[in-house]
Amino acid sequence: MRSKCRKLCFVSGAALIFAAMCLCIFNITESRTAAKRSQASLSELKNAIVSTAKPTAAENTEDDLFAQYEEPAKTEMPTVSIDNTGYCGYLTIAELGLELPVINDFSYKALDIAPCRYSGSTDSSDLIIAAHNYSSHFGKLGSLSDGAEIVFTDCGGRAFHYSIISIEEIHGSNADEMLSKENSPWDMTLFTCTLSGRNRITVRAKLKY
Repeated sequence: MRSKCRKLCFVSGAALIFAAMCLCIFNITESRTAAKRSQASLSELKNAIVSTAKPTAAENTEDDLFAQYEEPAKTEMPTVSIDNTGYCGYLTIAELGLELPVINDFSYKALDIAPCRYSGSTDSSDLIIAAHNYSSHFGKLGSLSDGAEIVFTDCGGRAFHYSIISIEEIHGSNADEMLSKENSPWDMTLFTCTLSGRNRITVRAKLKY
């Protein structure tokens, strides 16, 4: 009886190890595939931005007598279409050695290619970007340092420089907290799933210039 139990435990253990190895290989393959696809899109996106961007002088709102009466900034962002997918710009995270294109419209299918704009915009100071926890995407997000710089370059060629002010975990079902600015005056948020998939590693950043 003991012999049968030992054999059953051995077989079960071996099956679990094999399943874990298969999952690990699958995740590595997915990460490498996503890296190739996102970098290919990034190259095309940069070329498109360079060819279409027009330098503009920064507006001095202090001299604008009508600024307080103007409509709030819209959440729409300029886009560039690559392979029938709209991109709103790209992220540069020097501390992680990452440069990634950002797809304008969020979907789970799009996340397999590159990070996606979850909501908001640069002009309304509430841009939220989501990505998978692939090592080639946001897998190392939680290791970023306070004060580290994140740069978002939009499809108009404007570069927005942000500084990290906090890193936290938010429960996956708590969308209100993800969108809330009550406890943190952030201008941009990056987030990804934890390994368990239950929580979201969330990086809050403030616009520097």
